Amino acid sequence: MSTAPASRLTALDALHRSLGATMTDFAGWDMPLRYASERDEHHAVRDRAGLFDLSHMGEITVTGPQAVDFLNHALVGNIATIGRGRARYTMIVAEDGGILDDLIVYRLGAAETPEYLVVANAGNAQLVLDTLVERVGAFDAEVRDDRDAYALLAVQGPESSAVLKSVTDADLDGLKYYAGLPGTVAGVPALIARTGYTGEDGFELFVAPEHAEQLWKALTEAGAPHGLIPCGLSCRDTLRLEAGMPLYGHELTTALTPFDAGLGRVVKFEKEGDFVGREALLAAAGRAESAPPRKLVGLVAGGRRVPRAGFSVVVAGQVVGEVTSGAPSPTLGRPIAMAYVDAAYATPGTEGVGVDIRGTHEPYEVVALPFYKREK
Repeated sequence: MSTAPASRLTALDALHRSLGATMTDFAGWDMPLRYASERDEHHAVRDRAGLFDLSHMGEITVTGPQAVDFLNHALVGNIATIGRGRARYTMIVAEDGGILDDLIVYRLGAAETPEYLVVANAGNAQLVLDTLVERVGAFDAEVRDDRDAYALLAVQGPESSAVLKSVTDADLDGLKYYAGLPGTVAGVPALIARTGYTGEDGFELFVAPEHAEQLWKALTEAGAPHGLIPCGLSCRDTLRLEAGMPLYGHELTTALTPFDAGLGRVVKFEKEGDFVGREALLAAAGRAESAPPRKLVGLVAGGRRVPRAGFSVVVAGQVVGEVTSGAPSPTLGRPIAMAYVDAAYATPGTEGVGVDIRGTHEPYEVVALPFYKREK
């Protein structure tokens, strides 16, 4: 009799359990869902600071003389224009333009030795790795699986900079959004990146797995005066939903191109050389400009019932779209959702829009994304 494979454990697994975390399987990893109240964790990140274990993410290193030419061919973005120490949000697509994953690419290494760190979503990490290996072909570049070489911790929230400054001498004030620099945090060598998935200022720290527990404890101690608490995947999802950030498998799938998802800006047709999916994406760009079939919008509930992914969006009893993500919003105090709806009903303020929740058409207001945007 076959049994399901055991979930992978992060280097912080024992520590999470000692903190009383509720654990869950996520993309083949045993991860903390919450430690106590997911609402309290959500508000901690919005108002103060939260500490996350994101070690399930997939790290892939690309090196070699033609590393940038290869990545420009394999991905939709213009990797050649990423400055050293900077990062970029991009995507990898199939030949037909369908999204295989959304990625962050960091440019590391000296100018004469180009090195790029590609960070993939946990559930797609193996696919992205296999696809890059397949696409490297005759390029003078090496694709290396570094998923076991890193643990990833994140400090997110308005107090995150103050927390980190107390345990590092790195120039955080000079570190721009979507940039990364090597440094030492609480005595631990780290790649310090000003990135995140919460809609708040924050940092992601790539470290060797054997240093993860030392760093977690040091950040917990340093963060105590700033109200930092450990946070799980549940509040990370409501935080990204409020910030209008897409999640693969929900707002992004192989059935959608970047243009279908309203993210055509990440596709750089003007870059040098051909890239996988170019012709299909040119066609998709044309369709999106002339007559987009559906658009991604925000929905805010008039009542208290929560929409979930897959629920139908309706107008006058007719299905006009589908919810991709939905949850109670701790910040707004009402249920919210992202949904793809027919273009005719995508204008903010459109009347008569509802969500079919178990046979009842609950009223929802169409709004522009994001639901929440932090003050600068």
